[in-house]
Amino acid sequence: MSEFSDDVKALFQERAHAWVTTVRPDGSLHSTVVWVDVDGDDVIFNTAVGRAKERHLRANPRVSVSVLDPGNDYRFASVSGEGKLELENADPVIDRLAKKYLDADSYPFRKEGEQRITVRIRPEEVIFSSGG
Repeated sequence: MSEFSDDVKALFQERAHAWVTTVRPDGSLHSTVVWVDVDGDDVIFNTAVGRAKERHLRANPRVSVSVLDPGNDYRFASVSGEGKLELENADPVIDRLAKKYLDADSYPFRKEGEQRITVRIRPEEVIFSSGG
């Protein structure tokens, strides 16, 4: 197991898509592609209230998020921990992610009546390969 080092943080801060894995109620795993970033010592991603990720995390907060360096297939990082759901300031977070991934000032795929929620993960387990 690695630490949540500056190298790991830097990889999560790159414009690389990540995938998040949550636990379904039947114990099976659910993985989807997400936009990620780092906030302090936490990895964050954003989703909409009512989506599978949010529902799964309410029932079981265990989560893993991984990212692969698009320029080096052997450089990757994965963090696991408990996902903390935050409604407050979720809209600015999705706008920040839209800027990072789309160079858009605001999230262009917002749906009428949709409520955004941020998932914050304090890494408990970290796997990292520098690709070297």
